[in-house]
Amino acid sequence: MLRLRWKYSGICRGTITTVIEDGLQVVPNVHICASSLGRDDLGQPANRALDSEMLLNFDRVALFSVFFSLHHSFIAAVPTANVRPGAKSSGRERISINDGWKFYRSETNPDGLSYQHRPNLPSTANTLELKAWILPSGNGFIKDPANRHQRPTSDPAANATFAQQSFDASSWETVNLPHDWAIKGPFYQGDNVPVTGGMGRLPTFGVGWYRRKLTVTSKDQAKQVYLDIDGAMSYAMVWLNGNLVGGWPYGYNSFRLDLTPYLKEGADNVLAIRLDNPTDSSRWYPGGGLYRNVWLTKVDAVHVAQSGTYVTTRDVSPTSATVDVVVNIESKSNSSQKVDVATGIHVFDATTGQVGDEIADLTRSTISLSGGAGQASGSVKIENPRIWGPYATQQPHLYIAVTRLYRENKTIDKYETRFGIRSVTYDSDIGLVVNGEHVEVQGVNDHHDLGAIGTAFNVRAAERQLEVLRELGCNAVRMSHNPPAPELLELTDRMGFLVFDEIFDMWQRNKTTADFSLIFDDWHEPDLRSFIRRDRNHPSVVVWSVGNEVGEQYTNETGAALAQKLVDIAHEEDPTRPVTASMNYAKPYMDFPHPFDVLSLNYQGEGIRNAPAYSQLSGIATAPQYPVFHAAFPQKMLWSSETAAALSTRGTYIFPVVNGTSAPVNDTSGGNSTSYQVSAYELYSADFGSSPDKVFAAQDQNPFVAGEFVWSGWDYLGEPTPYYATRSSYFGIIDLAGFKKDRFFLYQSRWRPELKMAHILPHWTWPDRVGQVTPVHVLSSGDEAELFVNGKSQGKKTKGEYEYRFRWDEIVYSPGELHVITYNNGIEWASDAVRTVGAASRLHISADRTTIDADGKDLSFISIEVLDADGNIVPEANNEITFTVEGAGELVATDNGDPADFTSFPSNVRKAFSGKALAIVKGSAGQPGPLTVTATAEGLSSSNVVVETH
Repeated sequence: MLRLRWKYSGICRGTITTVIEDGLQVVPNVHICASSLGRDDLGQPANRALDSEMLLNFDRVALFSVFFSLHHSFIAAVPTANVRPGAKSSGRERISINDGWKFYRSETNPDGLSYQHRPNLPSTANTLELKAWILPSGNGFIKDPANRHQRPTSDPAANATFAQQSFDASSWETVNLPHDWAIKGPFYQGDNVPVTGGMGRLPTFGVGWYRRKLTVTSKDQAKQVYLDIDGAMSYAMVWLNGNLVGGWPYGYNSFRLDLTPYLKEGADNVLAIRLDNPTDSSRWYPGGGLYRNVWLTKVDAVHVAQSGTYVTTRDVSPTSATVDVVVNIESKSNSSQKVDVATGIHVFDATTGQVGDEIADLTRSTISLSGGAGQASGSVKIENPRIWGPYATQQPHLYIAVTRLYRENKTIDKYETRFGIRSVTYDSDIGLVVNGEHVEVQGVNDHHDLGAIGTAFNVRAAERQLEVLRELGCNAVRMSHNPPAPELLELTDRMGFLVFDEIFDMWQRNKTTADFSLIFDDWHEPDLRSFIRRDRNHPSVVVWSVGNEVGEQYTNETGAALAQKLVDIAHEEDPTRPVTASMNYAKPYMDFPHPFDVLSLNYQGEGIRNAPAYSQLSGIATAPQYPVFHAAFPQKMLWSSETAAALSTRGTYIFPVVNGTSAPVNDTSGGNSTSYQVSAYELYSADFGSSPDKVFAAQDQNPFVAGEFVWSGWDYLGEPTPYYATRSSYFGIIDLAGFKKDRFFLYQSRWRPELKMAHILPHWTWPDRVGQVTPVHVLSSGDEAELFVNGKSQGKKTKGEYEYRFRWDEIVYSPGELHVITYNNGIEWASDAVRTVGAASRLHISADRTTIDADGKDLSFISIEVLDADGNIVPEANNEITFTVEGAGELVATDNGDPADFTSFPSNVRKAFSGKALAIVKGSAGQPGPLTVTATAEGLSSSNVVVETH
């Protein structure tokens, strides 16, 4: 779109003073009639003051046709070359530098460097520590100048061979980012291995180097050039042309470094990044490498600062809302500058990425800068705003604020900020109220890996996860326990998920030998401030979390004082949202809960080890804490940031079945430590956890609870409770491959009560169980159900108070069919059936999307089912499946959801697990066309699917 600055001089008449497209272009005064533009009086009220100015949006073709009708020669006076399109004319370029890196990893320290010595890790002993040169990278996020760090005046005397321009890296592996160096494996199996089950048994540890060349033109010499890294795991150190630029230790935070002093004109600028992943650094799979996007940002010496805008909304109603905008400006110029700051508010279509018409603009202001920083702010009222609200009862409408800086009427910077207009109230008796509507929080926890593709962030893989969660009825996600990729929050904004945004898993007290506690004292302030500034414009974010189950819960006043310090920092950066930390130990009579605005309980709400089946276990036993917390803090909203911790492997059932509603897993209770499987009757949990049924009852007995975040939405790599000999977790409602466990339907029956659904478990193919008791459970949103075994009714059952499934626990197995009919308020609601199946006969393949982008990034997820001759899934099939991909694409990874499968993810051969397997494919970048995925298995008919890339 082009914009006209129109100077109004009377009905249907005025002067075009300026044509705007990113930059300002002055054109001769042209008197025109408003009707020429197809608008009566330009759509303005008749009482508009004469000689006032307004901004109007026009399509380029429509504008030029107006000019042509006024003066034939004028069209040549405003050629497109003079109104420069694209980012360059805005004074800002953001360029992806994801492609074409050279990569090398060593399991030892190959260069004698380290950030700092790490206790109990001898590989970092006798190395040169670069901490003093890295610490100043966080200065921009340290409030008190006295606490900022002074970079040493000399360069470190480091033998950083791999960072030198002269080093020959041609033999290194070529990779594109985002890149997870560990995900291709192989897995470590057994005991006494470098990486055990907690961190996923993959080779995450070691030192990794990335190198690539940058080209600098003569035009770039007048620019500030920044390196923006969305995430690097971990202890990142950056060199340019052999000079140590800086770094950032925390692997989950985004950060920026100024490359300008070290650049030289030409194509031989060498950017080198060193990463260092210690062993025993995490409680889950952290991945390794430059696993998120990396950018170059080129701007004028005077520009909008990093995360430099802050947009908030107030007085929100269906008829109006006020938008407040603060713009932080950075100047690297040695001379005094005067700049104009103008911000326009546009509708934003998040689905297409299109910026719509400008609907309002803030008063243009002028600020003076003499180096350093400046700030401009303003407010504007939006009439009849499009409100952002969560799925499924509201719509996630978005806006975008487009901020321009002008110097002498020339655009020197353009900065866009997506935001939403919404109001959120945190009510201690009702819970979360969004835009005046009570919203029950139906949330899950998710770690940052994306299953078989690891931690290398991929938009489509993350979107798929959210799509399946939305089908579940989930409306909220907790980012456990670290800042997410920026694109993930763009997805939650667009798709209408509420976000519990979290930064730290530990503070000063460690959980593993080499975790964040080693650098907490130096980095908690810059990490926390940069995290909040990056994420605070996202309407999906409704709470900040500064900690998860931190050890400071146990330190009384000391821990509470540190909590207060973090809360104060968060309030300074964003006073509009509450701050919390998740508590699995702290009680209401202790000091620790007091600083927090919202109370977040992990497992304590439903009680820990307090049910009869858990009585023999060692460890803390906690009575249900919802009532006592609510009584002690009657003004604070309360919810559960972790619930359940239920365990299962998809499609596997172990007998006998516990009579109660919740039990811990062991070899006599839902578990098999030989096959590493946990029963999918969904009644079993970790020792500290509970079944969903127990959690639901606790919440229903305490209606003031705002909701829950289930541990966890998806299975994830690492933390494979209860069997640490395996590779991935058992906690997910959805398995690692993305296949639904039976638990999915239990949550769906509660979270989507309007959905007509019924689901029977277990499967009904048990040749070794003829004549044996085989309990049948039905999960449904209905309130009554009747079960039939081979056509014979087993009677109707009605859900009692605090009951969430229908149970027929005395059914004796005989081959045939199970069929259930459910009812709601006496009316037939939904039905389901399972039957005894025959031998495996063929494969069936299907794609979640049969058209994808040919960009080398977009993915199609291919599901394979093992079927009998009648088309039924063979429930215990474990046939070995071979995948081949032909045409314009390639295989990325395979999986089956089995936590005990140690086949490397890139393998094209994968056994089915409980009758299913998964392949992930992508198109070739820049080479559109069809790709054919074929699945074959010995003795079975093959199957294929065609995915078109464009």
